[in-house]
Amino acid sequence: MTFLYRADPVRGAVWAELLARKMPDLPFRIWPDIGDPREVRYLAAWQPPEDLAARFPNLEVLFSTGAGTDQFDFSVIPGSLPVVRMVESGIINGMVEYATLGVLSAHRDWRTYSGQQREGDWKVHRVHPASSRRVGVLGLGVLGRAVLDSVRRFGFPCAGWSRSPRQIDGVECHAGADGLGQFLARTDILICLLPLTDSTRGILSKPLFDQLPQGATVINVGRGGHLMQEDLLQALDQGQLGGAVLDVCEPEPLPPGHPFWTHPKVVLTPHIASMTQPETAVDAVVDNIRRHREGLPMTGLVDRASGY
Repeated sequence: MTFLYRADPVRGAVWAELLARKMPDLPFRIWPDIGDPREVRYLAAWQPPEDLAARFPNLEVLFSTGAGTDQFDFSVIPGSLPVVRMVESGIINGMVEYATLGVLSAHRDWRTYSGQQREGDWKVHRVHPASSRRVGVLGLGVLGRAVLDSVRRFGFPCAGWSRSPRQIDGVECHAGADGLGQFLARTDILICLLPLTDSTRGILSKPLFDQLPQGATVINVGRGGHLMQEDLLQALDQGQLGGAVLDVCEPEPLPPGHPFWTHPKVVLTPHIASMTQPETAVDAVVDNIRRHREGLPMTGLVDRASGY
């Protein structure tokens, strides 16, 4: 019975050390050193090999090394194989830090002042209280709820939107197609934390931007496929949106000369908002392996019907 890791080999070495301490009965290998493929029971990967079923006939669980699984081609993954996305505190904490930074930067006009500094322009803008900036989060999963818990402590009025109804203390919750317009109309800073599915691809587009208050800021930390890039550029240039913070794009990296690189209203980062931390990721995997062995539900088990 072997655990196989197929991702960044440097991080894999840390995984090997940690798993040797926490689950010494489980042999650990790093791709491409797979050993006997019939012995592989657990595979952790950012992208599994295409011949998954044929190569590893006894595989019992496929773990994503990231918080999502939209990078997986489920058409070549056996329907009976459990797929588990990464739910661990390192990913959550990183996302909370980045999203909170994005909200505070937009609220306190950080991009404006950075531009003024480059121009040698000493100009003061009015400081608005947090109570006057309404924050909204698209997607109320583990990450969305954690981000809302962080930003509402500053006094921002907070709301969230999800496909199905949710209740969160201190958060105005909206749901479904009927609730989206009302949610957008009250949101000055929008954070996208949706999973990427057929129904959410391209959701950050002109129809959505037009329903936000004029001058709103969009923070995309979901997936690049959520965003219609030309629609964003148009909304920024026409003043419907006041700014955008983009940690994800499609493709990644963006090609040289892409307008996002130099647009004065865009803050661009290279998909670093949140990263799996080996120490906490291994704890999550060990817990799920024990759950699997005991016949208990695994944390982060993907529902293929919903796509997450």
